[in-house]
Amino acid sequence: MEPSPQKENSVISWPAGVAPLEQLVNAADGSVVSRVLLKRKTGNVTLFAFDVNQELSEHTAPFDALVQVVQGEAEITIGGSAAVVKAGEVILLPAGRPHAVRALTAMKMLLTMIRE
Repeated sequence: MEPSPQKENSVISWPAGVAPLEQLVNAADGSVVSRVLLKRKTGNVTLFAFDVNQELSEHTAPFDALVQVVQGEAEITIGGSAAVVKAGEVILLPAGRPHAVRALTAMKMLLTMIRE
């Protein structure tokens, strides 16, 4: 039997065990939904669900981040250069470089940010 996620301080945590990644967050019509799965001083892991054509506008972050597309496809722009990233693929968002995310289909992505 799989453990059920439990909410603690707006961060999802589990007793040791397996969690169904694709079921931990669901897209809402016309929006982007996120859930922090792990939050530490050294970094965060956040799962996002995007409805088609929804986006995170261009911004920068002070730390490197790794995006793993779990479901669907996204156009991810880094420093003005766009790439299509599909389910099962990853892309690095370098610290200090402007980046943006736009869902080409309904999609889910896992964002891992590592702090120095």
